[in-house]
Amino acid sequence: MSTTSLGASAPSRAGADGTGAATGPLRARRRWSGARLAPYLFVLPALALFAAFRLYPIGWSFVLSLYHTDGMAQTWAGLDNYQRLVDDPLFWKALGNTALILVVQVPVMLALALGLSVALNSALLRWKPVFRLGFFLPVVTGLVTYGLLMGALLNQDSGAVNWLLQLVGLPEVHWLGEPFWARISIVLALTWHYTGYNAVIYLARLQGIPAEHYEAAAVDGAGPWRRFWHVTLPGLRPALVLTVVLSTIGTLQLFDEPFIMTGGGPDNATTTIGVYLYQTGFRYFDFGYASAIGYALVLIIAVFGIVQVKFAKEED
Repeated sequence: MSTTSLGASAPSRAGADGTGAATGPLRARRRWSGARLAPYLFVLPALALFAAFRLYPIGWSFVLSLYHTDGMAQTWAGLDNYQRLVDDPLFWKALGNTALILVVQVPVMLALALGLSVALNSALLRWKPVFRLGFFLPVVTGLVTYGLLMGALLNQDSGAVNWLLQLVGLPEVHWLGEPFWARISIVLALTWHYTGYNAVIYLARLQGIPAEHYEAAAVDGAGPWRRFWHVTLPGLRPALVLTVVLSTIGTLQLFDEPFIMTGGGPDNATTTIGVYLYQTGFRYFDFGYASAIGYALVLIIAVFGIVQVKFAKEED
């Protein structure tokens, strides 16, 4: 009787010990899995929003680029929309307008920003925070607001700029009514709005250049220009690459200023790729062709960005 009791109780104790021994590692694994899973649970809402409002539109726009759209009707087109880009003279005109603004405006803006940053970093300048704030304020102005403001200032009949020109005896200029001056107006607006932004980037980098470099160059007999060329510019190289890439990408995507100030005119002189894409999609509702224009723009931006970064690395 007692032997049977002992035999029956022994397995139960062994089972209890075995269960307890297995429970410890299992609980540890569960805690470890929960700890590893927790960060992903926190970023899951952001990932879901990114997928819904970024990845899905990007993917769907590529699908649309393979269709002809006529109102709500869609028919398979394959690569016809991309072939249409090659044969579309208005697309090439928009691309040429964008390239012209890029070639003229970006170097002028960055040169002004560089000179401005050096002046703001000078030890001889007083009230530096006031000047820095003043030159940075245009960046804070909304794109629509400053586009309307520049359009009002450059208005042929009632603009302040023509009033000042007549005040000093100069003829008025058809800023927004002639192709040449319309492009100049876009360049002026962009330069006014973004010069301070780039100057702040350069200024932050300038303040990171050790003063000992300038002192050593001065001891070696380098004048102001040689110190600028051999100390300031090499120290600013990362900031220069950054601003060139950002400015190129921003100009290739240019939309707000020409759309608000000139509407792409006169005679499509300020129609950029961004304006042409908008007009194709939301004025003529040809979303398939507009999507193809968008992907062509993505490819152009990617090529420019890769070439610029690679060139900068080779220079280093």
